[in-house]
Amino acid sequence: MSNQLTTITDYFLELDALKSINRRTYINGGERVENSAEHSWHLAMACWSLSKSLQLDLSEEKLLKLALVHDLGEIDAGDTFLYSSERNVAHIAERKCVERLENHKGNAISNLSELWEEQETGNSIEANLLKVVDRLLPFLHNISSKGKTWQEFGIKKSQVVKAHEFIAKDFPEIYSWMHDKLQEAVQEGWLDDS
Repeated sequence: MSNQLTTITDYFLELDALKSINRRTYINGGERVENSAEHSWHLAMACWSLSKSLQLDLSEEKLLKLALVHDLGEIDAGDTFLYSSERNVAHIAERKCVERLENHKGNAISNLSELWEEQETGNSIEANLLKVVDRLLPFLHNISSKGKTWQEFGIKKSQVVKAHEFIAKDFPEIYSWMHDKLQEAVQEGWLDDS
């Protein structure tokens, strides 16, 4: 059992590396950027809570699993900024990392890659909600930090609109709220109106 526990705990340390991946998003108040592990926890809690608030008919277990695996690929690939030109190829390195983690001798989760693929490309209610909340949280952090990341990287309103427009289809109430906050951010000078 000692050797088995060593292998299992080695895997746990592999997962721990997600704490070292810094994102561009500032935590509430803007004092520092969050790391990907913090984001994954926040994503899971926000998805769970929002699914209850909206009384969605979904599998909470599946939703939470998707949220927990969502950023695992960043352990090797790093975080790709939402507005990066490399965003459309980031999934390649992330997928390889998830496959590496799934094949680790200490991993007992046989469907890790399948879950990651579902959150990446799936169209289930759980995957759709996760994608919305994954965009909502950095947006919310930008509002709470007075657009700190947007200003730091010269992000324009048109970029934010384009990155979030898919939300209007499945979650129009959330999109409407975000649109109002976006207008407020422009009025406050936190975001360039172009």
